[in-house]
Amino acid sequence: MPQPSLSRPRRLLVLATDNRPARAYLAVVGLSVVAMFVVPESPVAASPLILTAPLSFLGVVLPFGPGTEGPTQALAVGFWAVWLLLCALVNAAVVGALVERSATSTAPRKAAQASPARARALLAPAVDNWLARGYLALVAAALTFFLYAAYVSPDPGFAAIWPVMATAPLGMLAFFVSIPAEFTSLAWLNPLLFTAATALCGLGNAVLLGRLAHRLQTRDLHPAT
Repeated sequence: MPQPSLSRPRRLLVLATDNRPARAYLAVVGLSVVAMFVVPESPVAASPLILTAPLSFLGVVLPFGPGTEGPTQALAVGFWAVWLLLCALVNAAVVGALVERSATSTAPRKAAQASPARARALLAPAVDNWLARGYLALVAAALTFFLYAAYVSPDPGFAAIWPVMATAPLGMLAFFVSIPAEFTSLAWLNPLLFTAATALCGLGNAVLLGRLAHRLQTRDLHPAT
């Protein structure tokens, strides 16, 4: 008997809650929120923001947040809590989309497919939908600003923070990978190395978002537990 099609918000919720890996991720985020209140002065307090990256970092550009004081404090905290929950659900849905895809994929893999054709198929979700393309445009803008600050601007400041935030959590690894070049005679290559590593991280995130977009467009979802 065919199942009724689900709305996109319902599909997102199904992907985020109907499989064990996604539920485990949500449980870890919940524990991190509890730890944030238990030890608010320690680095652990930033774990909810890191675990729900990169979407959670978009809230940094807003002029209000949990630290807002005055009559709008409750509204700012409430908005932050809702935004954090939404970011966690999106990330959990990405995990669910990967699990669901692996559970329903029954086509045998041939050794001959380990070729450029297979690579194109793996990377296709990064460019064949508007969600992933929009994200890649955001990453490209952040990297362009960073390169301008690094090679043109007299004071680059903390320009690298924008690409790192846009490609988190993988982008944080790119930052550490590029650090050794800063202490060599080829220090001028450090921004290029950082840009290349961050671009790869952004591409990986775009693939995951693209797969989520594909699953949200599927009429029927079959939970994978």
